[in-house]
Amino acid sequence: MWLGSLVENCRAHNTLFFYPLTMRWVPLRRLYSRLPGHRAPHVIGRLRPADSRAASSQPEPHASITRNVIQHSKDTFYHLQKQNAAFKPVLAVIQGNGEDQTLQATKNYAQELGVDVLHVRLEGSSEEEVIDEILKLNEDPKVHGVSLHLADPSLRVLNAVTPDKDVDGVTDINLGKMVRTNTEQGLISPTAKGVVQLIEQMVSNSFDGKNVLIVGADGSLEAPLSYLLQKKGAVSTFCSWQSQQLQNKLGAANVVVMGSTKPQEIPVNWIKPGTVVVFAGSDQSSDGLAGQAVGPLTAALRMENLAQSSRRWLDAQKYKKWNLRCLKLQTLSPVPSDIEISRRQSPKAIDVLAKEIGLVSDELEMYGRTKAKVRLSVLDRLKEQPDGKYVLVAGITPTPLGEGKSTVTIGLVQALTAHKDINSFACLRQPSQGPTFGVKGGAAGGGYAQVIPMEEFNLHLTGDIHAITAANNLLAAAIDARILHENTQSDKALYSRLVPSINGVRSFSPIQIARLKRIGIDKTDPGSLTAEEISRFVRLDIDPSTITWQRVLDTNDRFLRKITVGEANTEKGFSRQAQFDIAVASEIMAILALTDGLHDMKERFGKMVVASDKKGQPVTAEDLGITGALAVLMKDAIKPTLMQTLEGTPVFVHAGPFANIAHGSSSVLADKIALKLVGENGFVVTEAGFGADIGMEKFFNIKCRASGLIPNVVVLVATIRALKMHGGGPNVTAGAPLAKEYTEENLKLVQDGCCNLQKQIQIAQQFGVPVVVALNIFKTDSQAEVDLVCKIAKESGAFDAVPCNHWSFGGKGAIELAESVNGAAKQHVDFKYLYDLELPIVEKIRAIAQKVYGAADIELSPKAQSKIEVYTQQGFNKLPICMAKTHLSLSHQSEKKGVPTGFTLPISDVRASIGAGFIFPLVGTMSTMPGLPTRPCFYDIDLDPDTEEVKGLF
Repeated sequence: MWLGSLVENCRAHNTLFFYPLTMRWVPLRRLYSRLPGHRAPHVIGRLRPADSRAASSQPEPHASITRNVIQHSKDTFYHLQKQNAAFKPVLAVIQGNGEDQTLQATKNYAQELGVDVLHVRLEGSSEEEVIDEILKLNEDPKVHGVSLHLADPSLRVLNAVTPDKDVDGVTDINLGKMVRTNTEQGLISPTAKGVVQLIEQMVSNSFDGKNVLIVGADGSLEAPLSYLLQKKGAVSTFCSWQSQQLQNKLGAANVVVMGSTKPQEIPVNWIKPGTVVVFAGSDQSSDGLAGQAVGPLTAALRMENLAQSSRRWLDAQKYKKWNLRCLKLQTLSPVPSDIEISRRQSPKAIDVLAKEIGLVSDELEMYGRTKAKVRLSVLDRLKEQPDGKYVLVAGITPTPLGEGKSTVTIGLVQALTAHKDINSFACLRQPSQGPTFGVKGGAAGGGYAQVIPMEEFNLHLTGDIHAITAANNLLAAAIDARILHENTQSDKALYSRLVPSINGVRSFSPIQIARLKRIGIDKTDPGSLTAEEISRFVRLDIDPSTITWQRVLDTNDRFLRKITVGEANTEKGFSRQAQFDIAVASEIMAILALTDGLHDMKERFGKMVVASDKKGQPVTAEDLGITGALAVLMKDAIKPTLMQTLEGTPVFVHAGPFANIAHGSSSVLADKIALKLVGENGFVVTEAGFGADIGMEKFFNIKCRASGLIPNVVVLVATIRALKMHGGGPNVTAGAPLAKEYTEENLKLVQDGCCNLQKQIQIAQQFGVPVVVALNIFKTDSQAEVDLVCKIAKESGAFDAVPCNHWSFGGKGAIELAESVNGAAKQHVDFKYLYDLELPIVEKIRAIAQKVYGAADIELSPKAQSKIEVYTQQGFNKLPICMAKTHLSLSHQSEKKGVPTGFTLPISDVRASIGAGFIFPLVGTMSTMPGLPTRPCFYDIDLDPDTEEVKGLF
């Protein structure tokens, strides 16, 4: 009894109640639903006007208020559309019962205001079906408000509406905001607000001392109405139609608000003469009782809420200053393993990070708690936002162990954002599982400069490489299947299968019509083609010896470098030699890294040349009719994946083409989105694979041409270890201990090896971009060696050269690098490409060989010369060049360290990635499928079956 009494008392004065059984403050209407005898609340605002017979003798008080509200909403929508011409307000109405005048008024006002109404009829639907529909509308960025026209919806249904779109003001969050923020942040119930405004006019703006009885209302109306009346100074009480005190309360009231239909057995004369009566329910059969209906005003105020939610939505689309909470690092010495460090840090929920950097909820697709895809719509939203500064991390010619470009990239952004309070974003490639389980290990950085969780980063991530594998192999299967079918069927049989009759009707698919136009047949009726036209249409006449499209697998497997396909009896003897490449060598991966959107990606897929026909003409994926299917398989992979560093700064992980056989950079899309998000004074730091002679050269000549972006700074990563190797030190072999020359001070080796560093600085300077040398410090490096390298680098034209200790100390160890990069970004950039695309293919190859590698000249094999002639004849000679050569030397011979000169660069073959948009010459012998070493990394990788923790990744 005490609980019910207490609730009734609280009910008249507030909307929140401290419920002792849960030890929480809860909305009153949620509490009501737990009490015996209280029915579930239902949606408000589905009202009919007052009885015309009772109201016809007096003017409608709400008419002027309603028109003022509509005019205010009209002005708001006008200004919103003036700021954003593409904006169109949309109200979704979910209807589960019959129409009433409030719903009709809502539609009429929407038409007057230029609001589109999405009317969803769900009569007879279950609660789960209604909630599913609400959740869809919540996620639809084109819908700005959701109104529920349902009979007795449950709290689950009401609270399924996202508060930002709750134009009926029925969610618990909006009720709470009304109380706690004085109505400024939430959306208020239009019925409650309309009742108060109507009463205010009828009592001449004087609420003081007025006794307002709210009868027959549910919690959705009673809670906000009680609060609003209390704020006006009125005394509000509530009772049900069944209350034994009803007659006394009706007699004592100055104002009566009827939230539902008055039962016939309640006499009208219980209400004293002169009492103001307001009908707030969906029906008011009132026995001739005079009163005012709030329905039209409710509809108008619902439009006002829609205008308010639309304004907030558009405000959310604007660029927002970051409000980033960085994570603290507790560094240890000696530095633990990478996976131990990763596990010790608790990452922020990825949706929290997304909000901190200005992404809105409908731009995010969650993949668990720590990673999410980011939709490309963010580029449209921020298209007027100036780009930030663009920093490329490259390196000197590396040892087989790698010199830490990823680690430097992550350490730099941690320093910029966590320690210098400058917005920054790292953009990294997704690692292939080949090296992860082979010899190199993961690519999440290392030490206290990592992307976390590192095991998720290094393994499947969000499945992009698997999507590439599926798309690539579907195309490979289509090539062989088409050859088989053309070899075993007549023109007529092929045509009947390619253009089948379905329900007696034959029609071309859109991609088939496109092929007809490409081969000069301007017809759309399958029955109108001549026999000669049918033959041209159905026969691609692929020459099997010219097939360049290979199957791929994301595993190092040397035994797939040369295989025979078609050995089964079902393939009828049509076998051929083929091979597998590693998945990241697929042209589809290169396209993913270079595309600027879905339309462009699909167009590039169609241009991919997979073979030549028997007349020497190129055969494309578009000819095979597979372009649309490839786009479907890649529709999610095109979205960059958002992760974070150990210090909670944002990272995009997207695409991962190999740098020796492709262009070796993360995606253009990730860079473009990040440049918008960081703001004009922020930094986007991305990396190019291997040394500057390979990764950086391709970044500038291929990626920058595709993106139109120009870096402000090049960070050139060097290590004492690699410089000693270039100075004549012993061979460095993965998995073998380092010789003492690398663990003891040796200034002579360091000085001699700086020739490679000087050459890489000179390569960067050819493109007109300032260079900052980042010397990645190891514990065996002496101070004298560090000072010597920094001195030589500066004397060789670097803007600055600084030691970096991010591996040991995180961003704190790269503060000096961050300051140098910030200073270099203020320098003038006189960017220029290395060669003109109009040059012949041979001259472009020669320019790279001589100006970058230091070769005396090039030498083309007969096969390479023939391929160049074919590509020139096919019109592909205006594409940039992507050299495929070893990364372990400036020359084609991996054992030649330092700066080789005077050599002739042999070009053994030339291939074309037309969809990606480049020609790639092969320098010497290049494998596109790595093999496993004697002791691969997988010996150390394990799973704890109890905790599901991954062990042994590095």
